[in-house]
Amino acid sequence: MAQRDDVKSYDIRTYGCQMNVHDSERLAGLLEQAGYVRSPAGQEADVVVFNTCAVRENADNRLYGNLGHMASVKARKPGMQIAVGGCMAQKDRGEVQRRAPWVDVVFGTHNIGALPVLLERARVQEEAQLEIKESLEAFPSTLPTRRESAYAAWVSISVGCNNTCTFCIVPALRGTERDRRPGDILREIEALVAEGVVEITLLGQNVNSYGAEFGDRQAFSKLLRACGGIDGLERVRFTSPHPRDFTDDVIEAMAETPNVMPSLHMPLQSGSDAVLRAMRRSYRRDRYLGIIERVREAIPHAAITTDIIVGFPGETDADFEQTLEVVREARFASAFTFQYSKRPGTPAADMDGQVPKEVVQERYDRLVPLQEEVSWAENKALIGTEVELLVAEGEGRKDGATHRLSGRARDSRLTHFSVGDTPAADLPRPGDAVTVVLTQAAPHHLIADGADGGSSIRSLRRLRSGDAWEARQGAPAQDQAKPAVTLGMPSIGVPAPLPAAPACG
Repeated sequence: MAQRDDVKSYDIRTYGCQMNVHDSERLAGLLEQAGYVRSPAGQEADVVVFNTCAVRENADNRLYGNLGHMASVKARKPGMQIAVGGCMAQKDRGEVQRRAPWVDVVFGTHNIGALPVLLERARVQEEAQLEIKESLEAFPSTLPTRRESAYAAWVSISVGCNNTCTFCIVPALRGTERDRRPGDILREIEALVAEGVVEITLLGQNVNSYGAEFGDRQAFSKLLRACGGIDGLERVRFTSPHPRDFTDDVIEAMAETPNVMPSLHMPLQSGSDAVLRAMRRSYRRDRYLGIIERVREAIPHAAITTDIIVGFPGETDADFEQTLEVVREARFASAFTFQYSKRPGTPAADMDGQVPKEVVQERYDRLVPLQEEVSWAENKALIGTEVELLVAEGEGRKDGATHRLSGRARDSRLTHFSVGDTPAADLPRPGDAVTVVLTQAAPHHLIADGADGGSSIRSLRRLRSGDAWEARQGAPAQDQAKPAVTLGMPSIGVPAPLPAAPACG
């Protein structure tokens, strides 16, 4: 379908965590409601939106580098507009316009709904617009949303964070925690299921503290159980919990609700009590390992993933060795490992005992192979077992060359499975479910191959979500394009193919 000359196109470039990815879905919905269309791949858009992250140290440099490139693009495209939103915009405010005066709109984390109005105001007044709200005025889930997946969706249950981790700038940029009412969440999920979605991920900076705002300490476990009563909803996940608030009623709800998946992302950050205290993490090593033990007692095959920071200020060799001990004992399916990144405005940035870069690197280079060894051993133990996969889109970069498709198991492990010479019309679609037997393992994925190069599929369930994906393929080309997501951290599962990350933890 050709794009009309009077219709403006947009491109959203997303940096960072799942919160930003989901916010970008809302920004896309707002722009399309205002009459914009998504720019076809490879074409310069009329409006380019940078939805920014402020968590990593090099986020500033990458953003301003990209904005510098856009100056020349804008110079040769009259009428083009550039907008910067998200956590970096909230943090830097006028600094964005000072360093990149060709930016037309700067907006914060609390007022993403204002983007279309700000773009129009900048066009009419022919001057840049800066609008940064200090607090949330309306829960963002009330905004229109253009979902990136036909079969899996994010559903926000809260925004903001009440924790005071000394390394994290997110609470200062996203504000204190605000909880949605359970009825609103369940209605959104039911509407998504009616559209063909079969998997949802409940999203919050700290999902386990959900309900604190309206005085129900068991609100999250009740929400999980309520999800179990939604007909047609096959998979429920959540991210990220905080060990401080993780309670046994949540473990029981996970174990007793069939569509809540046996996967758990539980941020560790450090295995040293001294470092956890300096991080202001409000739990200690023994409590953390106790949670892992109770989860595995209730859900023996649960895949547990984590976050680990190496080189936090004051971390000694002995502290780091304690982290390695926890990695060996906890047997994580995978871990997102980070070298400590100083962020101005956080207490940790001004702490004594900043660890030299070469020491941080040396520790990091010891941690990563250890975790890969553990991950590989855990994956090899699954060879020969039968698993059900929700077929994914865009998660297997080599699928075309290997005659495989890819999907996520119930425990969220990525599996590439062979399809042999199956005719295209008979192949499973993204959103369909297949069962396969695992034949090979690697640290970061599993493989299911059939005998003599044939298909590995033992059974196929064609789901409404596959129908929904197929229906999208008849949409105009610009509607099928996917936005770039950069500066992100590794994915822990669907919604695919968006490279999501632990929200904060």
